[in-house]
Amino acid sequence: MKYLIAGLGNIGEQYAGTRHNAGFDIVEELASRKESVFQSGRYAWHTSLKFKGRELVLIKPTTYMNLSGKAVRYWLEKENIPVEQLLVVVDDIALPPGELRMKKKGGAGGHNGLEDIIAILGTEEFARLRFGIGDQYLRGRQADFVLSPWEPEERDAIRERMKIAADMIISYVTIGPERTMTLFNKK
Repeated sequence: MKYLIAGLGNIGEQYAGTRHNAGFDIVEELASRKESVFQSGRYAWHTSLKFKGRELVLIKPTTYMNLSGKAVRYWLEKENIPVEQLLVVVDDIALPPGELRMKKKGGAGGHNGLEDIIAILGTEEFARLRFGIGDQYLRGRQADFVLSPWEPEERDAIRERMKIAADMIISYVTIGPERTMTLFNKK
């Protein structure tokens, strides 16, 4: 069975290590476990790895966050993966830093990357893993906040939570979304 795992973020050194790039960081964590290296491809950096008979195609769209749908659609079609086997990994300001939530489907929740994917695919029927980045920003400063790096005192805890997020992805492809949500969403 084959899955597409799309970690959302923005390309470029100026965005590396920012809150908005949590999706990139989580798929990179997963790839590093199998020493899998991302390569440049159409609309995304990509790599693949195998785990217990499953193939995971990991992508980091190069279309920038707000235009992620084009990359996701292309890689679903290229790899012949049904939308039911898509997992999108995103940052979420509605969750405290490092909190994790998996959902089988749903709306965009104000996330521009998810909005674009939903618009391009024409469906909300795909799983997503949300990684909390918090909402400690002044009114009108949301963009500055999400594009800012993690505070030094947050980094170690965030790194550990990203490892758990990678564990959730493995759980998702091996035991499915329902059991994964039961095991991880309340922790």
